Amino acid sequence: MGLVNSNSPEHDKQKLRLNKIQRQVLVGILLGDAHLETQNRGRTYRLKVEQSERHKEYLFHLYEIFREWVLTPPQEKVKRSAQSVSVNWWFQTVNHAAFRFYAHQFYQDGRKRVPVLIHRLLNERSLAYWFMDDGSAKWRQSLVLLFNTQSYSQQEVKLLIRVMGAKFGIETYLRKQAEGWQIAVKGSSRERFEEIVRPYLIPSMEYKLKRA
Repeated sequence: MGLVNSNSPEHDKQKLRLNKIQRQVLVGILLGDAHLETQNRGRTYRLKVEQSERHKEYLFHLYEIFREWVLTPPQEKVKRSAQSVSVNWWFQTVNHAAFRFYAHQFYQDGRKRVPVLIHRLLNERSLAYWFMDDGSAKWRQSLVLLFNTQSYSQQEVKLLIRVMGAKFGIETYLRKQAEGWQIAVKGSSRERFEEIVRPYLIPSMEYKLKRA
């Protein structure tokens, strides 16, 4: 990618720095569904976020957090197949060197990974946003909550389990799935988990904690 035009809106954003909340949210959503991509061999990166129509309010909430980094408001993406039509919403930030540290932590050889430094990066807000991205209840009557971590290796998931226990006192266990490994929050840690994440959950995502 060439130099950014000095008169362009993107150039104006090159002076930006990630604030504390943005950094904490970024860690959570990168553990989840968000991703970073580069167009210039790693000199700068941009954040791309996409959610389903059901989670449109959450997507716009994330947009507001990163709004100063974004040139174009969230866009609708319609996917059509012979059987169905689905709608997603997405936005992306400008390319910026501020995301490079996180790209180095979360990616290796083009594959997303759990950062070796996750014990330093993950805090209460990060945990809540990771849950909004990737969390669910096992079933409505169950006390068990799940994190869909199937894209990570077993070793990486075990690292997350250790960090959740050491930093937050949350007891979890590995749950085998055909496509990989989930993290299950034990029923005995349910109240502790809710106490930590609930202050950060937006209204439309509180259903993930609701019991029958």
